[in-house]
Amino acid sequence: MISSIADRPERPGRSLITANHEVIQRWARERGAKPATIAGTERDGRAGVLTFNIPGYRESSRIREITWDEWFHTFDLRRLNLIYQEQMRDGRQSNFFRTESPDREDG
Repeated sequence: MISSIADRPERPGRSLITANHEVIQRWARERGAKPATIAGTERDGRAGVLTFNIPGYRESSRIREITWDEWFHTFDLRRLNLIYQEQMRDGRQSNFFRTESPDREDG
């Protein structure tokens, strides 16, 4: 679990996990990514599926940018983690990410 911006992966291509707001914002900034949600997934006036709008990556007309405050409010309320990569195995920057709930049971 990455708990501060000082933590680094031990090797390129490694998937990392964090819930730290600073780490998430730094990762997004480095990629020009903006906090977003998928339109049509909102519930009770809150953001639905959380994602990022990354220029040239996963572009979709359903992605709707939201504020960091909205994004983190939903992220924290759902007690999510961000699974992400800093780099691919070959050392190039990776845009891979997904959110997960550690409380969810897949069974």
